[in-house]
Amino acid sequence: MGSLFRGEPMCLAQLFLQSGSAYECLSELNPNVSVFQRKFVNEVKKCEEMERILGYLVQEIKKADIPLPEGDVAPPAPLLKHVLEIQEQLQKLETELREITRNKEKLRRNLLELTEYMCMLDVTQRFVRRTAEYESQLHINYEEFPSMENEPLVDYNCMHRLGAKLGFISGLVHMAKVEAFEKMLWRACKGYTILTYAELDECLEDPDTGENTKWFVFLVSYWGEQIGQKVKKICDCYHCHVYPYPNSTEERSAVVEGLNIRIQDLHTVLHKTEDYLRQVLCKASESVYTWVIQVKKMKAIYHVLNLCNFDVTNKCLIAEAWCPVADLQNLRHALEEGSRKSGATVSSFMNTIPTTQPPPTLIRTNKFTSGFQNIVDAYGVGNYGEVNPALYTIITFPFLFAVMFGDFGHGLLMFIFALLTILYENHPRLQRSQDEIMKMLYEGRYVILLMGLFSVYTGLIYNDCFSKSLNIFGSGWNVSAMFEEKVWGPEDLQNNPFLALDPNVTGVYNGVYPFGIDPIWNLASNRLSFLNSFKMKMSVIFGVAHMTFGVVLGVFNHLHFKKKYNIYLVFLPEILFMMCIFGYLVFMIFFKWLAYSAENSTSAPSILIQFINMFLFTGGETDVFYTGQIGLQRFLLSIAFLCVPVLLFGKPLYLYWLHSGGQGIRMYRSGYKLIRKESEEELSLLRCHDVEEGSSHLDSGHREGNGEEFNFAEVFMNQAIHTIEYCLGCVSNTASYLRLWALSLAHAQLSEVLWQMVMRVGLRVDATYGVLLLVPVLAFFAVLTVSILLVMEGLSAFLHAIRLHWVEFQNKFYSGGGYKFTPFSFKHISLHFNKDNMA
Repeated sequence: MGSLFRGEPMCLAQLFLQSGSAYECLSELNPNVSVFQRKFVNEVKKCEEMERILGYLVQEIKKADIPLPEGDVAPPAPLLKHVLEIQEQLQKLETELREITRNKEKLRRNLLELTEYMCMLDVTQRFVRRTAEYESQLHINYEEFPSMENEPLVDYNCMHRLGAKLGFISGLVHMAKVEAFEKMLWRACKGYTILTYAELDECLEDPDTGENTKWFVFLVSYWGEQIGQKVKKICDCYHCHVYPYPNSTEERSAVVEGLNIRIQDLHTVLHKTEDYLRQVLCKASESVYTWVIQVKKMKAIYHVLNLCNFDVTNKCLIAEAWCPVADLQNLRHALEEGSRKSGATVSSFMNTIPTTQPPPTLIRTNKFTSGFQNIVDAYGVGNYGEVNPALYTIITFPFLFAVMFGDFGHGLLMFIFALLTILYENHPRLQRSQDEIMKMLYEGRYVILLMGLFSVYTGLIYNDCFSKSLNIFGSGWNVSAMFEEKVWGPEDLQNNPFLALDPNVTGVYNGVYPFGIDPIWNLASNRLSFLNSFKMKMSVIFGVAHMTFGVVLGVFNHLHFKKKYNIYLVFLPEILFMMCIFGYLVFMIFFKWLAYSAENSTSAPSILIQFINMFLFTGGETDVFYTGQIGLQRFLLSIAFLCVPVLLFGKPLYLYWLHSGGQGIRMYRSGYKLIRKESEEELSLLRCHDVEEGSSHLDSGHREGNGEEFNFAEVFMNQAIHTIEYCLGCVSNTASYLRLWALSLAHAQLSEVLWQMVMRVGLRVDATYGVLLLVPVLAFFAVLTVSILLVMEGLSAFLHAIRLHWVEFQNKFYSGGGYKFTPFSFKHISLHFNKDNMA
């Protein structure tokens, strides 16, 4: 709890690590070393090389559909003597896998080529059917194409005299390129070719893309070597798969028989290769999780070791690191244990050194408080030693949200959703979700739980459940008493659309409803006016209390930083200004509630009029709440006005006196006397004393020691800005809390409109068809309730609650100008494999 109230004490530790044991002794280090001083660049490159190998290994394991083992406990970082062994194992495994994969791909390509050749022979057999005698006379005469003699485009006699030979080119072409391929052959060869093609019945794999596509088998007949060369170039241009065409039936049969044998052999070899590859991958998958985590830890260690400095002998690493005071013993133990594991003759050690640098802020959180701490840190990380608002935000944030969101039914739905998320918080799907919205809801599950719980409470206070009131204890108003006392009659019910209950009539008003708003107000025509008055006053009370609490928390900062003069010159004027004006406003609200009841409420003065008259110095003694009210108001207003010059001039004048006339007195009271300005020892002693005295981060970084020159104009300007901001902010911030009333009213009205326009329609339908209509109406009502009232209105109330904490509450005592303590830790390393194939 102490850490949550204020950051833990920090100290600057100087570590002396022996070169041989630095790897094992690594702890938190601050990155303040130049890039050019890095000594472990080669080790980091080795880790990156191992990461590359592991990425390839994980990719191959996933490709083979082998489950990747995962664990919730991370393996420890490997010892330095085991790093080389891991590197050799990974390199050997990568070489073996790549060779097996390369052989497998080569076998698959050969099998695909043989399959295409087989399909091509099967289809082309239907193109040309020849007899043995016809085949023997094929190259002597050209009776196979007798019609060619009369064609004007082909000079057959000329070709025969030149001794042109008939040739064939066969293969496969992609379905999308058939038409263009045919046109190109005709134009380039000027009709000296005959193209025959047909579509394959089955889809074959494209070797370039790996997808199954449609292919066409083609057979090109041509005359002459020059035409043949053109045809081959065109086939290459269109990426055709060309295969040799057999010249005879016997040759075709021999080729087909050989292809069948080779295909069977390739299937057998490929199957055995895949089995062996799977065995290797299964064996590797048993250790890949450990390797991935260990390599990441090794890389993190070497990365931080690069931030260290070597001493002059290059045998010792020197590092400066911020460390919590509570963990100093653990750090010493880690250094001793690391030295023991590495077998170093000289143990590593550490020293704490003084510093004038502002330490980082460390606030330890758990899964319950981390969500609220993130809300505060989004505004700004607190300065070292500053009061942490997250401790109070745990209560005030969900409460102010619930004031704006108050509905028993909606709060119960939100509470159930958060409760289910908490019950299943260890589910792997929730922990590894990459969706930003889901991650935000999961991390803020306890915030949502409290928001829903407080909304249930405020919903009972408002007596509002899906815009309907719950009559749990029975109303304190009795309508029948008006008829029993003869105040109302039957003619009154007929002639007047609205009737007002008189609490002065006996038996009409029986007392206050035990908990929350009386349910009879849900039936009243002036319900909205009553609730507006109640919620507006309630918003002012909560706002003034919230801001006053923020001002009081500033006292703890003043005491911690040993700025006691801020209590008299800053805190007291601020709290008096707040209480004399807005505290008195809250007093009048409570006084009116207690002094006037339902019987005499009509004679009560207006609080707004009384508050305006307080500043205008008007109003008589008759129209007041109590005797002596005018005198008390003038006295309070005078005190509030006197606080302004004190707040404006008090602190600058005191600091000016402290740095000029009161310097000698301060030095005397501090126990030090400066004899020689040139004495470095005395100056450092004075500086350390000033650090012990404290330097408030709320004072815009101005130190009060002798090390810096005092600038009265700058201090006065800062204080003037603070005074104007505070005095005007008290007015604007109080008005800003009226958003509690406005959003509560908007939520209640939206809920009522949704009920009247959706649910009332389904409930008023005739009973015969009402059951059938009620189901879709209820579903539509549920969808609108979740999407509009829970999600949209909940997000709106959430953002307004954040604004009230950041602007109206935290600026009274919290500057948020520090930086977070980010230690070197393995906790941030993911223990699960993600979509990028690495942990």
